[in-house]
Amino acid sequence: MKQEQPEKIWLSSPHMGGAEQQFVNEAFETNWIAPLGPNVNGFEKDLESYLGNQHAVACLSSGTAAIHLALIMAGVEAGDEVICQSFTFCGSANPILYLGATPVFVDSEPDSWNICPNALEEAIKDRIKKGKKPKAIIAVHLYGMPYKVDEIHAFAKAYDIKVIEDSAESLGSTYKSQKCGTFGDFGILSFNGNKIITTSGGGALVCNNTLDKQKAVFLATQARDEAPHYQHSALGYNYRLSNVSAGIGRGQMQVLDLHIGKRREMNEFYAEIFDEMPGVTIQSEFDNEVFSNFWLTAVLIDPEKAGFTREDLRAGLNDQNIESRPLWKPMHLQPLYTSSPFYGDMVAEKLFEKGLCLPSGSNLNFSNRERIKSVLTNFR
Repeated sequence: MKQEQPEKIWLSSPHMGGAEQQFVNEAFETNWIAPLGPNVNGFEKDLESYLGNQHAVACLSSGTAAIHLALIMAGVEAGDEVICQSFTFCGSANPILYLGATPVFVDSEPDSWNICPNALEEAIKDRIKKGKKPKAIIAVHLYGMPYKVDEIHAFAKAYDIKVIEDSAESLGSTYKSQKCGTFGDFGILSFNGNKIITTSGGGALVCNNTLDKQKAVFLATQARDEAPHYQHSALGYNYRLSNVSAGIGRGQMQVLDLHIGKRREMNEFYAEIFDEMPGVTIQSEFDNEVFSNFWLTAVLIDPEKAGFTREDLRAGLNDQNIESRPLWKPMHLQPLYTSSPFYGDMVAEKLFEKGLCLPSGSNLNFSNRERIKSVLTNFR
């Protein structure tokens, strides 16, 4: 007789706090079932307050939509080049192609696993030498770990290139006590179902002023001109977040810091397990000025020292119905981007080859952790 599998442990599942239903019910009771309304306004204000009240936030249908609009507002057009961190999710890079521009991929550095300052400067200089000064830089705070903000933004300022700060995975993370998402010319947030807070699906564009937000909202609502009829002088998009989804977000904001604390506890949980396990290195904060939300806890496995591979561990967890996931496959290795320029060495490639994301949800309980621990300790 086939043994029944234990309950699935997910990599990062939604975690409701309790107040979400109240905001959603209000949307239904007041008939605000539309991509606008009091929940959208309230959610934007909640985010602005959380980020420090120095920025204007436009809530959108996804983080990818936010990157698309940020590129447009940065002046990117067909034929332009945009530098993009290679070690990331495709949503960081694909909007470059939406505009007919060319991505120029840059390697990671080993401290944060994010965009390498040296490779970035090499890429900028070489593209300028070739007569194609990049229009923008997309830098990503991967897995909640801040990139080296000072160095990256110093290069961007020196060469007068706008920075689009992809903070889809890093809401609540900080660099020198400043919230991620607030450093760039534009910041990107994501509220996908697996993020640290969720609206089921959604995202936001963080702007440095109200005028930029107004332009983003105009573009996100089909760029409709002021007129009693539908008139359009510019190309627009259907990118606004619904009032119902925003209601979920308002409830989630009430538990955001609690969820960050739980994610960080999961990182500490794994750090203790791997502390004396040879060949396994856990991603950790690279200096005391960095605070990560540890959206996902990730490890690197050296097969020669550990005696097992990334895939061995992933399969072992999967056998017990526990989800884990390889690190992002670098964009410059993706079939879609084989012809795109790349600058760097093999840091991102090695991270992908050896890295694994482990279950990190804020809703994992004691029983879940014990099941995970049992599998991991058997690999010692």
